[in-house]
Parts: sequence; structure tokens; C-alpha cells
Amino acid sequence: MRHIWTLLGICAFVLGVIGLFLPLLPTTVFMLVAAACFARSSPRLHDWLVGHKVFGPAIQRWRAHGAIAPRAKRMALIAMAVAFGLSVVLGLALVLLAVQGAVLLVVAAWIWTRPDGPRG
Repeated sequence: MRHIWTLLGICAFVLGVIGLFLPLLPTTVFMLVAAACFARSSPRLHDWLVGHKVFGPAIQRWRAHGAIAPRAKRMALIAMAVAFGLSVVLGLALVLLAVQGAVLLVVAAWIWTRPDGPRG
């Protein structure tokens, strides 16, 4: 089972890294999943990821406070708006746009209502 958790963690990590360059993939979510998988499989990978200078702070903020940094919130909301705009431009059916819009609104509300975390 340990190898499965490691493989899932690596997959989540790779998707998170891709998300750095492709704004439609949520980097932070994938890094949180990777950290959770590594916690069950590899203390060394887990500690490396949580201590990483780029990915670590978001993981630590989430664990300590259930918080999402304001910049990450803005980026997530922009990515959702771009995805929805792309769907409109591509001419998706109205019912699909309605479903996508409803889901994105719920997710956006959830993201926006998370705490920002401690003030530095």
C-alpha cells in the first residue's frame, strides 16, 4: 500500500508542477494531496515537500489555519473565470454553461470564504 501512496503523491506533485505553467490546474490542491499521500508513504518526501520554499508555505498555512493566501485566492478565481469564458467562447450548450457556472460559483464562494491565515 505504501508504494501506491507514493505513486499517487508523485502524480499529484507532477500535476501541481504542471499547474504552475497551466493556470487551469490548481497547484496548491495537488500539493496538498501530494503531502497527504507522502505522509502515508514517505516521511522523507513529505518533509521535503512541506519544507519546500515554493510549495511548503501553502501546505503549512492550510494545515495550521485552513487558510488560503489572498494571492492564491485571486489566482484561483481568475483561472475559474478564464475557464468559464473559454467555455462561452467555444459555444458550449447553455445547460453545460449553467452547470459549470453553478459549480464554479460554489467553489469560488468556498475559496473566498477560507481565512487568509495569520498576518505576517
